[in-house]
Amino acid sequence: MKVKALSRSSDVYLPARNSEVSRLPRNLDPDLHPFERAREYTRALNATKLERVFAAPFVGQLGNGHVDGVYCIAKNMRRLNSVASGSGDGVIKYWDLSSREEEMSFTAHQGVVKGLAVTLEGNLLSCSMDNTVKLWNVMNTDHGGGPTKTFLGSSGFTGIDHHRSNPVFVTSSNAVQIWDENRSKPTADLSWGADNVNAVKFNQTEQSIIASAGSDRSIVIHDIRSNAPVQKLVMLMRTNAICWNPIEAFNFAAANEDHNVYLYDMRKLTRSLNVYKDHVSAVMDVDFSPTGQELATGSYDRTLRIYRVNEGHSRDVYHTKRMQRIFCVRFTMDARYIISGSDEGNIRLWRADAAARSNIKSARERSKLEYDAALKMRYKNMPEIRRISRHRHLPKPIKTASETKRIEVSSIKRKEDNMRRRSKKGTVPYPKEREKQVIGVAIKETENNV
Repeated sequence: MKVKALSRSSDVYLPARNSEVSRLPRNLDPDLHPFERAREYTRALNATKLERVFAAPFVGQLGNGHVDGVYCIAKNMRRLNSVASGSGDGVIKYWDLSSREEEMSFTAHQGVVKGLAVTLEGNLLSCSMDNTVKLWNVMNTDHGGGPTKTFLGSSGFTGIDHHRSNPVFVTSSNAVQIWDENRSKPTADLSWGADNVNAVKFNQTEQSIIASAGSDRSIVIHDIRSNAPVQKLVMLMRTNAICWNPIEAFNFAAANEDHNVYLYDMRKLTRSLNVYKDHVSAVMDVDFSPTGQELATGSYDRTLRIYRVNEGHSRDVYHTKRMQRIFCVRFTMDARYIISGSDEGNIRLWRADAAARSNIKSARERSKLEYDAALKMRYKNMPEIRRISRHRHLPKPIKTASETKRIEVSSIKRKEDNMRRRSKKGTVPYPKEREKQVIGVAIKETENNV
């Protein structure tokens, strides 16, 4: 009996180094794989189930938190493991994310710390309702001698942000003011009609552009090159926070009191690019991931939600039994984690991807994870996979509020349909979802500008 043995060259089938995946022989002839789609669907379904089984978003809290509520968080754009937090009793704490321990703590203000920003040298700027902005050297652990510098204002400050490449920062109070770190008085005043400005943010790409949100339900775009406002948008309800997309320079997100987050293009403010729903109470803060592909929101309804930029509903929602109203959220600079500060004084660290783990993976593990992700994306619209991937357990009050809100919205739509059916054709138009929250803009667009 003659036996034929298969021989394979080691140069072809053995990996050149340990980090490479072993090459496997494959025959891609479709006639030899009649059940390929069925197998892929089963693998996608199993991968989706395992993702939900191993979902563990909560990593832990930072140290022992604060005595009072946490109302602002600042991250260092040039370091991965440093973050600062400010509380309602005027205390600022600096944290090391690697150990989740407190590096330093000091009393900075007499009132609530309303804003924090990191300077180019890594120092910390803080502002409060006690009419002061203070510059702190966080490299020095002893702050018994007080701040490095103090800037006095005419009224209490509600927000602060620093320029990305110049020693310039902007504050919000009863006006939007530009400050130079080397001067004691503001260099420019950019206010436009608002009694009080709630939030202010520098554009991190187009660095001369500033966006501010006022108590008169307005969002104003400023240009520091001309020291003048460029455009003003008035909405139905007040905006609590603003965040610019770090990749798409013209786009920014606005967290609103009407339970939604709106994505705008600053060149055309008459309509939003997208509306992010699902919250059942006012959205207090919003932050983009460093990749610009996702954004995290913190709400008064005690939940943290994560959205993809091109989708209108959240891909995930995080909550705990003890977590109270969330006032600030931040992505870490590697886009893997989210930091949240809430009303009960705790600062929590969450995974941006609930099922992801940060351990070192072999090449074969990485290949398997990428393959599963591609399969889940390919079959994401299949009913069973969509049901499993979207299913989340919510606290009973939020579930009840969601159902109540759904009934109210459907009732309003039914009333509009009845009016439309009983009215002359064309007299009751269909409201556009991305435009109905806009009352108007100050500077009307012309055909040439469009």
